[in-house]
Amino acid sequence: MANRLPPLNALRAFEASARQLSFTRAAEELFVTQAAISHQIKSLEEHLGIKLFMRKNRALLLTDEGQSYFLDIKDIFNSINEATERLLARGAKGAITVSSQASFAIQWLVPRLTAFNALHPEIDVRIKAVDQAENSLTEDVDVAIYYGRGSWPNIHADKLHTEYLIPVCSPLLMQENSVNGKPALLSLDDLAHHTLLHDTSRKDWKRWFKQVGVKGVNVNHGPIFSHSAMVVQAALHGQGVALAYSVLAKPDIDSGRLVCPFNDVLVSKNAYFIVCRENQKELGKIEAFREWMLDMVASEQEQITDGQIT
Repeated sequence: MANRLPPLNALRAFEASARQLSFTRAAEELFVTQAAISHQIKSLEEHLGIKLFMRKNRALLLTDEGQSYFLDIKDIFNSINEATERLLARGAKGAITVSSQASFAIQWLVPRLTAFNALHPEIDVRIKAVDQAENSLTEDVDVAIYYGRGSWPNIHADKLHTEYLIPVCSPLLMQENSVNGKPALLSLDDLAHHTLLHDTSRKDWKRWFKQVGVKGVNVNHGPIFSHSAMVVQAALHGQGVALAYSVLAKPDIDSGRLVCPFNDVLVSKNAYFIVCRENQKELGKIEAFREWMLDMVASEQEQITDGQIT
């Protein structure tokens, strides 16, 4: 039986043209001329003995046969792309691109990369800062750090930290004659005399005061910050008391630049997750980075029980 497999270049030209419904855009995608695309399509149609495209009102359309052929060809090309990605990712060498919100990257990930580099000097880590963590696992990203409930379609997610909101402030606020003429922050009642710093909204402080059973504190004052790292910085500079995410505040707490005036914590409904494509979780450099992060978190996770910092 004669081999009727069309030339691969012609198939590539057809797949791109059918997907774009434009010879011009297909040519730009494949880095060839429009004339070359037209030639490949004509060659493919002659090889098959079937008309694949038609022009109507200056628009490029698929014939019924072309539409049917495209649906089959598209799946084949997707399989080839996935197989190529798996092959390239299998070796634990080269570069790995990790997307993360800037706050997490600055406060947690970047300070620990030296440890990863020591274990895997053959892998270059590239950090891509994003404003919104979810949906940042784009084609140019291998691994992402998401913040949420842990359920995303077609994505493998491993929980990193159980996240808590903890009250933090500069140690200066706990001293007599503290900054800005405020009384020392020694009891829950003293919070009424200090500025509350808010991350995104005032809801967290409302929940915290309800949990600890304190009433009469006006939470409808104090600045609101759009990024978690900013509220931590404001607390560092003695501008007030913040409810900060434990993961982001931990480096400054460990260094003594921030203190926890009260042990009551607020369990967050969300958490940090390391995510990757489901079919790449065990492949080469991606698996190496995932395992390193999970091991690092496991060794560092603070033991916080019964709503108390220990």
